[in-house]
Formats: sequence, structure tokens, C-alpha cells
Amino acid sequence: MSINVSFRFSVGLALFCALLSGLASCSALPGQGPGASDIIGSASQAPPYVVVGVTPGVIDVLKQRRFDSFATRFPSRSTPVEPLISVGDTIVVTIWEASAGGLFSSPVAAGKFSTGSNSAALPEQVVGRDGSITVPYAGRIHVAGRSPSAVQSVIEAALKGKAIEPQVIVNVTHSVTNSATVVGEVTGGGRIPLSVKGDRLLDVLATAGGVRAPVNETFVELTRGSVTSRTPLLQVIAHPAENVYIRPGDVLTFVRAPQTFMAYGATGRNAEVPFEADGITLAEALTKAGGLLDERSDPAGVFVFRNEVYSVARTLRPNSPLVQPGSATPVIYHLDLRDPQGLFLAQRFRIANHDIVYVADSPSTPVQKMFAIIGGGMGMVGSSASIANAAATIK
Repeated sequence: MSINVSFRFSVGLALFCALLSGLASCSALPGQGPGASDIIGSASQAPPYVVVGVTPGVIDVLKQRRFDSFATRFPSRSTPVEPLISVGDTIVVTIWEASAGGLFSSPVAAGKFSTGSNSAALPEQVVGRDGSITVPYAGRIHVAGRSPSAVQSVIEAALKGKAIEPQVIVNVTHSVTNSATVVGEVTGGGRIPLSVKGDRLLDVLATAGGVRAPVNETFVELTRGSVTSRTPLLQVIAHPAENVYIRPGDVLTFVRAPQTFMAYGATGRNAEVPFEADGITLAEALTKAGGLLDERSDPAGVFVFRNEVYSVARTLRPNSPLVQPGSATPVIYHLDLRDPQGLFLAQRFRIANHDIVYVADSPSTPVQKMFAIIGGGMGMVGSSASIANAAATIK
């Protein structure tokens, strides 16, 4: 009997000591990430990130966060640029004379009366590397870099005094330079010829057969010379100013890039979650992630981790040394859902591609885990005590 009492006393003393040490070291228990106090509290210790509380004013600033603008990067005139003849183009020259019997008209047949003008169409010619074509009785005519109407005037001037009041028509039948290249997620990519009236981005896309990927997952990259800009196709469709005129030599690349965010922490689903829409709010993101876990989550500890663009970070924290031109700034946006206003702000806060939506554990979660561990240990001790009592009884 004394052995049993002594054993229980020893076990109780050990459990009491374990309880005290556990309460003193709750932070050593397993966890999925930092607590809300860890993130906010370290903001005063010059961490390598900026913490910003979400307010109506902050959401207004975030509206400045936009994709590249084609209208800004590639400003276009009110009318498209007139196509010019270039090396490699195929053209046809037709020459008209005022009467028969000239250089390019049929001779008058004996005994027959001929009236009206006469013409001759020269065979198709490819503009040579020297940028010229050959016209009989006019020699080599430089056409590269000139419009068809300008070439007409040059040929007429060269034939003046040789042909009978010559009139010239120049047609470009095939142009390798007055075209744009379309590649990527399109039905019929390739080199798309540009019309004289001018073609906008969506006109060229329609000629290429449209996109294969969902519109809300498609981005457009426009390369003009050494400049490349990228923007969502939906932005081009929604804003007419973004539907810029395409110029010869432009390259349009249509890329499928599904927008996603990472859900992490005390949410019902920890995973990479696709937007599956043009854009989503924080409220929608939390719903897609399964909401906040009742037994674990801290409603006051909802955070969005983001590498923020310079223009927005500079407005939010103009004096922070972390905000540097030409580089993104690590920003953690904090939202308190215990405040009813937080739910309204969550409906206005737009999630960006590759954001991390993190919900911190409740401050009581480590204690719950510790008691669960101790409860399990007490169960094991109880079993051991039963075994010891049974052994003592047998003796």
C-alpha cells in the first residue's frame, strides 16, 4: 500500500513540474507559423518587412496598384501609321497612258480606229536588298521607306517625256514587313498582315482566331522594339484606350497565367488556390480557403503577405528605408476581423497574384496543445499505475 501511495505522489509531482515547465515554454510547442503578436510586435524592431494596418485610406491607395498600361507604354496617334514599302515586299506596278501607241500601250492597228487610254501591268516584283525595283524606261526606282502613293509620283516623274501622259498605280500584293507576329495561346498564330486602315490589338487577335485559354487567365505581352509590356487581356477588353494600334514589326504573345494565392495557417484549407475569376477580394479568398478554424484561428490576426510595388509602398510608408526605387517592398497587411468594419474592408481589399493569406493561431492554441499533451501523458501514467497496482496485488 505504501508503495502505491509513494508511486502516485511521485507521478503527481512529475506532472506538476511538467505542467509548470510547459506553461513556461508554450512557444516551444509545434505551430504552423508566427502569432499575431510576433508579427506586429517585431515591427518596432526594424524587421525586413513593413506592417500596414488595413483601413479605408489604405484600400484607396491600393487602387493605384495596376498592371502595365499599353496606352502609357505605347502611346498611339489618333490615326494609324501609313504602311511603307520595305525590302522583301511584293508589288505590282500598272502604267496608264493617255492614248495608244505609247511605250506601254498597244500600237494602233491599220484600218482600225482606237480611242481611250491604254495600260500595261508589269509583272510582280520583290523589292530587292537595295530597296529598289525596276521599271522599264525609268530604271531602278528606290521604293523602300516610301508609301505606294509616293512611289507612284516618282515613277510618273521618271517616265515624263517618254510615255504619253503616264499615270501609275502601285499595289503591294504581299508585305513581309507591314505585319505583326502573333504567338502563344491563340488559335492561328503566325505573321498577320496589317491593313491600310490600321489594326488595333483586338483586331489582330480576331484575325489570329482568338485565344485558346480562358480570357480571365490570359495575359498579353506586346513587344515593340526593345520595349516589352504585359497586361491582362481583360484589361484590354474593358478599357478601349488599352486597345492600341499595332505597328509593323510588333510581336504579340498571349500567355496563359492563372492567378493564384497561397492560403496558410489556421484556415480550413492550406493550399495554392486559383482565383478562377478576373479578381477576388480578401473575403472571397478566405471563403475559398475554407474560412477561419473556430478552434484555432485568431480573428484579430489575419494577414496578407505581398511584395508591393514601389509606387504603392512609397505612398504607404514614404520614410521607410525598405522602400527603394526599382524594387518591390515586403509588406504585410493586417486586418482585425473582430471589428465588424473589418468584414467590410475584407470585401474591398483586392488580392494580388501570388499573395499569401495567413491566419495566425489564437493565443490559447499553444495552451490547448500543451494540455492535450499532458492529458495524453496522464493517460499513459494512469495505465502504468494500474499495471503497478496489479503487480503489487499479485505479490
